[in-house]
Amino acid sequence: MAGVRQFDESEMLAEALGVFWRKGLSATTMQDIAQATGVLRGSLYNAYGGKEEIFLLAFDAYVGRFLAAIRQAMESRPDPEQALRTLFDAAIASMTSGSPARGCLSTKTATEPAALDDPRLQTRLRGMLDELRRIVLAALSTDAARARLAVSPEEAADLVVTFTRGLAVMERVYRDAGHLERIAAALVRTLFPDPRRRPVQSGTKITSTQ
Repeated sequence: MAGVRQFDESEMLAEALGVFWRKGLSATTMQDIAQATGVLRGSLYNAYGGKEEIFLLAFDAYVGRFLAAIRQAMESRPDPEQALRTLFDAAIASMTSGSPARGCLSTKTATEPAALDDPRLQTRLRGMLDELRRIVLAALSTDAARARLAVSPEEAADLVVTFTRGLAVMERVYRDAGHLERIAAALVRTLFPDPRRRPVQSGTKITSTQ
């Protein structure tokens, strides 16, 4: 029967996701997916209609896993500062995994021309970032967090989500996990300032020899 799937869909979507992650949505073809998954191209067309539909299913599965990992990582750390560090550790590990490093799927997708023209992609990308913000906001809205934050929990959540997108760009440019970890640590210190820490003076002090 046409449309009946004679393959394991979860395995197929996992393999297809790897192709999309490496090549991007626009550059990936149905033949690429067929070769990676071992599923005939005709079977993929019959079951899904096109590569966009396959991508949306694969992306939904990826987002679900990513957000679940972030939520678990943050909830495992009752201290809000440590929770934020754990979030950045998880995000950096995700975008720097693979050989070569695969980068951030959502950010790569958001910058593709296809994302500008497909409202389904826009909805999913916004939904992912909105849910990430909710997770961060919940962790930073406790009394302990409010007492230590340099800004409001709402502002901090916005900064953190925006910063994760910037990290993804920095990873593509520098390809250095250590560099990402250092700048993430700097943001955490900025959001949770230590009153005992003296501010670092910028610039060079010039003394007169006269």
